[in-house]
Amino acid sequence: MGDVSTAQRFDLGNDGADPEELDAAIDAAALAIQRGRLVVIPTDTVYGVAADAFDPEAVVRLLEAKGRGRDMPPPVLVGSPGTLDALAADVRPYVRALCDAFWPGPLTVVCTEQSSLQWDLGDTRGTVAVRMPDHEAVRQLLDRTGPLAVSSANLTGRPAATDADEAMDMLGDRVAVVVDGGPTPGNVPSTIVDATGERPRLLRLGAISVAELDEALAEHEVTIETDENGENGEKEEKPEKGGTDEAEAPSTDA
Repeated sequence: MGDVSTAQRFDLGNDGADPEELDAAIDAAALAIQRGRLVVIPTDTVYGVAADAFDPEAVVRLLEAKGRGRDMPPPVLVGSPGTLDALAADVRPYVRALCDAFWPGPLTVVCTEQSSLQWDLGDTRGTVAVRMPDHEAVRQLLDRTGPLAVSSANLTGRPAATDADEAMDMLGDRVAVVVDGGPTPGNVPSTIVDATGERPRLLRLGAISVAELDEALAEHEVTIETDENGENGEKEEKPEKGGTDEAEAPSTDA
């Protein structure tokens, strides 16, 4: 169990934070990120543990805190759709349609990463998993920090935290700041789509259904490729691309 006394904790409450408390939380979290420390944040799926995506040592701390290796690189959270073009190359038109429909929200898209990026998220095999969360406080933090490497706030092999207490119990001695936004809506992770090919492919079924994805893709006359058995995405798949979170336990993702 982590030593929770080592982390600053800010309580934003379930019904919206006091503006001063929110500002204090964002300031403390942004400063910790700048210093290469880890921060626990709420999201619209589960709680996440965040690090500066462009600080390799911070990313290593994130992976070590969870007890995982470079073969399980974290996704990247962004504060606006336009940031996708700074991180990903060859973004196909259907990706824009998906982002228009589901961002901010529980959709993670795996794209080819920009070759010029000066970062090291792990063994990504030239890809990056990107999501824009539907959480106002987190987007305010992202506006301050830029893209964050964010993994679910749990030890590998244990369920993802759905409140700040669970996150602190597992990671309290590894993080500098905990932003407590109350319980998350549930423990359903984001849907992950491989967007590196001509046709999008489902890597993990989450909060967004195959039918909803296909509806958003209709204007491009393309549908989501699901598993080889043609089960229409009802069975989860193990991600095969780098830059997707929790490949061993795809039910947990921030």
